[in-house]
Amino acid sequence: MFARKQLKYEAVDLPDRVSMPDEEMVRAAAEFHDRMKQRHSVREFSDRSVPKEVIEDCIRAAGTAPSGANHQPWHFVAISNPGIKSRIRAAAEEEERRFYDGAAGDEWLRALEPIGTGPEKPHLEIAPWLIVVFAQRYGQFDDGTRFKNYYVPESVGIATGFLLAALHHAGLVSLTHTPNPMRFLNDLLERPDSEKPVMILATGHPAPDAKVPAVAKIKKPLDEILTLAE
Repeated sequence: MFARKQLKYEAVDLPDRVSMPDEEMVRAAAEFHDRMKQRHSVREFSDRSVPKEVIEDCIRAAGTAPSGANHQPWHFVAISNPGIKSRIRAAAEEEERRFYDGAAGDEWLRALEPIGTGPEKPHLEIAPWLIVVFAQRYGQFDDGTRFKNYYVPESVGIATGFLLAALHHAGLVSLTHTPNPMRFLNDLLERPDSEKPVMILATGHPAPDAKVPAVAKIKKPLDEILTLAE
């Protein structure tokens, strides 16, 4: 929690400095790409447990992400409780049935066909952990008064990317899930009105027979996602 007396600029020496020769940087970048290329969105999970410490450290990594004015406008709720996971699944599937029954529109449903998704979400119960990502519209000083958060969607998106990478680095698979609307998560998880749920991440180990849609492995080539202005 921020304290008003902390709101002043003070410069400190860069605490962690990494210096690599060019060839080592090239190798490190290529190795990271190769590692992240092995990340897959998985819908079939094993019920194998995952230590709480793994999830905590992955969320610690997410918490190091940059954010607007360093306000860190995020909160993560990590859930292993079977009863809560079951209630989340029931509520999410209720929203998903409306989505697939026509609320999404024909174009969106056609776009999802190659992914093979539907209203049933058993992974929300089977995956050992669900991580609900909340975006904080505003924060509070230590005296209880509010302050505005800035660039909230961008900041939370970056932190979520860190979290996905950390989970993959720890040997886990994950699946992003965004039922709409998600307000039921505030009540279920007792989060304040200042927070907006933006995503459910199911994470754990893949089932022995886990499959992924072939189309999901089609990625745009570099020349379609990069423009160099040298």
